[in-house]
Amino acid sequence: MSTAEPFPDRTGRPADQASQPSGLFDLLGVAAVLLDSEGRIVLWSPQAEDLFGYTAEEALGQYAGPLLVDEQNLEMIMKLFADVMASGEIWAGAFPVRCKGGASRMVEFRNMRLLDDRGDFFALGLASDRATLREVERDVALSTRLVSQSPIGLAVVDTDLRYVAVNPALEKINGISAADHLGRTVREALPFLDVDTIDRSMRQVLESGCPLVDQYTVGRTPADPDHDHVWSVSYYRLEDPNKQVIGVALSLVDVTDRHRAATEAARARRRLALIADASARIGTTLEVERTAHELAEVTVPELADIAAVDVLDAVLAECRPAGSAGGPAIFRALAVKAAYTTEAVRASDPPGHLTSYDEDRLVTQCVRTGRPILVPHIDGPTMSRIARDPEAAALLTREGVHSYLGVPLTARGEVLGALGLTRARNPLPFDDDDLALAGELAARAAVWIDNARWYQSVRNTAVTLQRSLLPDHPPHRTGLEVASRYQPAGTTIEVGGDWFDVIPLADDKTALVVGDVMGSGIDAAATMGRLRTATCTLADLDLSPAEVLHHLDKITSGLEHYIATCVYAVYDPHSARCHIATAGHLPPALVRTGEPPELLDLPTGVPLGVGGVGFDPVTLTLGAGDRLVLYTDGLVETRHHPIDERLDLLLRELALCDRSLERTCDRLLATLRPPDAHDDVALLMAKVTPGR
Repeated sequence: MSTAEPFPDRTGRPADQASQPSGLFDLLGVAAVLLDSEGRIVLWSPQAEDLFGYTAEEALGQYAGPLLVDEQNLEMIMKLFADVMASGEIWAGAFPVRCKGGASRMVEFRNMRLLDDRGDFFALGLASDRATLREVERDVALSTRLVSQSPIGLAVVDTDLRYVAVNPALEKINGISAADHLGRTVREALPFLDVDTIDRSMRQVLESGCPLVDQYTVGRTPADPDHDHVWSVSYYRLEDPNKQVIGVALSLVDVTDRHRAATEAARARRRLALIADASARIGTTLEVERTAHELAEVTVPELADIAAVDVLDAVLAECRPAGSAGGPAIFRALAVKAAYTTEAVRASDPPGHLTSYDEDRLVTQCVRTGRPILVPHIDGPTMSRIARDPEAAALLTREGVHSYLGVPLTARGEVLGALGLTRARNPLPFDDDDLALAGELAARAAVWIDNARWYQSVRNTAVTLQRSLLPDHPPHRTGLEVASRYQPAGTTIEVGGDWFDVIPLADDKTALVVGDVMGSGIDAAATMGRLRTATCTLADLDLSPAEVLHHLDKITSGLEHYIATCVYAVYDPHSARCHIATAGHLPPALVRTGEPPELLDLPTGVPLGVGGVGFDPVTLTLGAGDRLVLYTDGLVETRHHPIDERLDLLLRELALCDRSLERTCDRLLATLRPPDAHDDVALLMAKVTPGR
């Protein structure tokens, strides 16, 4: 960094001293790919294999464009390659790369032309996963901001205990510039401190890795050379991502005025801890209400006695926020949290409640202007602009509320709502430091709230599409009683492509179908709809189950990037026979009258979309009362249990169920699916009922 930045860096070491390997390249996983002038891959680094999935043997000699770029982007990328090779200029940017297996990944590139000793041109591409790169950039930006604004003196020394970085606060405390620190030891830069104790503490931390906290030291610095000062210093060993020791970090607080400085130091540490805590606690789910509760819980009691989170109703209605439009603003309360039991919470709108606030109210001004509002000391007229009505204003006054802070929840340039904070028992008024901290917390939460509301919108669309593509109620069929269920995944995962169908056939026969398109979201649901339509069309041709699956396999092979599993059964009530074939699907369960449930021993087959493999049907004879259970893997698979154990549990539950298909469906879903299930499920049950 330059000396103008919060951590100017100058080691002072000889230029030829060997440097230690950095873990940053490993963290970013920078891949190198070299192309010849024709665009063929001639060098392929191990990191490229990790990033794109192709081994060197698979990549070398291939044309990079067709291998790594989707067809719709190929022309643009070929032009870019030609421009780089023609001009020699470096190109930097990001574009989607098709990895091995067909998945697409956004990758950040630096592309440049190279010249070898024979005069031949090559193209070198340096690449890293864009999401990982952005995460590192955000972390660095956040760390830089926190360090530059910290009231605590911060420094980093290398393994020789020489300064390599200091922040502005430490420059002021020591009274010397960053340039006069860098490359020097504490003894050289500040000889009038207790340098022996400081050196001993740093070496202990460097060797043991155990931090030393609140170590006091006494001395004088150029900032005040005529008076002794007392500092509380903490030491922490620094390691890179590869666990290589790179130095020691020091945090320093002047505690000469013991009460004042101790209070400020504790306050600063709490704030840093609060930000770190917020990073872990806010945004644990993609639920708007839960994220609002997490924000309120983080701010109380460290920052406020009472916190309220209110979002513009237009946001939750999936409309664009009104921005600077005039008139009242309609808010939906999402969360209220108090540090202690107090009647003041009754003055806040309860979660879920809709309230219209006039444009003169502080919360309305906050969201209209997008600026925070700080009221250190609340008077009577101001209280009436904070509370929702005179009764609430009187209640807040009676409970001792004396300071207010309103912060807009802003994400991607849009104001989504406001975080309202008040203090009553805490005697200190809100100040600018509180405002900065509240703004940081609100900004983090706003992004998660925005993510959650758009996720919910997309998920609702996918669920609606999924349900619209499934039959409402299985039709009544001769010789069969049928019941079915469909449940989407929990709120943290998108809807999938599971489906079921009951298809009437000629001569009173019935086709029973359950399938699962691998993947999730609207695309999976749409693909499911196409396969269901194709299945119904093929069923009308009176084909055998194996023939139906064969045609579905050909259809699925034509759907890019998709495969599916399916079980297809045809029941003939006149012969009491059921013909079944599966394509990579879990085996159906059969419950015969008076016998324990069993899983049918069927040829598993390959999933639809693999292509070129036949399907073997099996014929069963079913008796009166026999039940056939078809299901998708979302009913039995979990992340923590072996599949055999879960299938055994399915059979045990079927043994306990009564003869009602509807109650059996409900029981299976209630006992086998956890509340936070990560996959959707389709369940279809059929019972043989002669004479119906």
